[in-house]
Amino acid sequence: MSIKHIRFSQTARDQLSRLKRHTGIEHMNVIARWALCVSLSEEMPPPETKIPSDSNLEMTWEVFGGKHGDTLLALVKQRCVNDGLDAASEEVVYTQFRLHVHRGIAYLAGDRAIRSISDLVSKALKAA
Repeated sequence: MSIKHIRFSQTARDQLSRLKRHTGIEHMNVIARWALCVSLSEEMPPPETKIPSDSNLEMTWEVFGGKHGDTLLALVKQRCVNDGLDAASEEVVYTQFRLHVHRGIAYLAGDRAIRSISDLVSKALKAA
């Protein structure tokens, strides 16, 4: 297992809180999973940027991934391969995971049309 936990930036924590309120989704880890998938579906890799770990929101991998943890980790590693990155490097995989999660949260939070769970599902269905 190359990912043990994730600590979110304060901006991402605030965005997750807002999404939680708007959608009615009870747990932030569920929204964060959606965010990861949204980012992974983008063609371009996330930009290399320094993301602060300045909030008090932290999740273990088990909480983040839940029963889908192995699948999500495989998706992150495959994305690393697709982007020409070293998927065998735990540091690379963790960095890409954080970049994708934070980018996905920003995408979801920036979409003012997401006001409910059904809006989130509709967005996913359109993308498929």
